[in-house]
Amino acid sequence: MNKFGLLSLLTFGISVTAFFLMRGPDGDVYLGIIVFSVLSVIGLLFAALSKQLLWTILGIGVNLIPLIFAFLLLLAMGISEP
Repeated sequence: MNKFGLLSLLTFGISVTAFFLMRGPDGDVYLGIIVFSVLSVIGLLFAALSKQLLWTILGIGVNLIPLIFAFLLLLAMGISEP
């Protein structure tokens, strides 16, 4: 078991949990974008620090999902504002 690989997957789990906690009509979108982005970057750093190829590929693949989601959310918020 690799410590940094597991921490990388843990950041993805925290991102998914944060998504379910912050959703709804009263959810702050910009706070969600910041949380997803920061957790994804931290997860990518942990994945890069893990020395085993499996954990690196899995960590990068999994942590790119919330980062792309945050980018698309930021793009949608920018388009919707005048």
